[in-house]
Amino acid sequence: MDFHYDPQNIFARILRGEIPNNTVYESEHALAFHDINPQAPVHVLVIPKGAYVSLDHFARDGSAEEHLGFMRAVARVCEMLEVEGGFRAISNTRGDAHQEVPHYHLHILAGRKMGPMLVPQG
Repeated sequence: MDFHYDPQNIFARILRGEIPNNTVYESEHALAFHDINPQAPVHVLVIPKGAYVSLDHFARDGSAEEHLGFMRAVARVCEMLEVEGGFRAISNTRGDAHQEVPHYHLHILAGRKMGPMLVPQG
């Protein structure tokens, strides 16, 4: 599988400080910020600072330190946002899953009941 990373994608540009964001949390290995088109009252994106296209790319090529740092950032963001009622974590990967930015990112959605994960196709 080809994991060609485009260093001009919007999240890479955010990481370089070229595009502003509403930061929630930042660590050595991850950045979390509010989504500009929220789909729930709480909608935060968590991205690794490394050049990874997708979840499977990050899982395959990320270091143990990056994996741990990323997951701890997710946990810290959930604590900060006080999502005790529950949250949904979504990672869309490639075209069929409607990945819009070719930089691995995890959506954290909360603040309302989410309903079923998928609606059955008729």
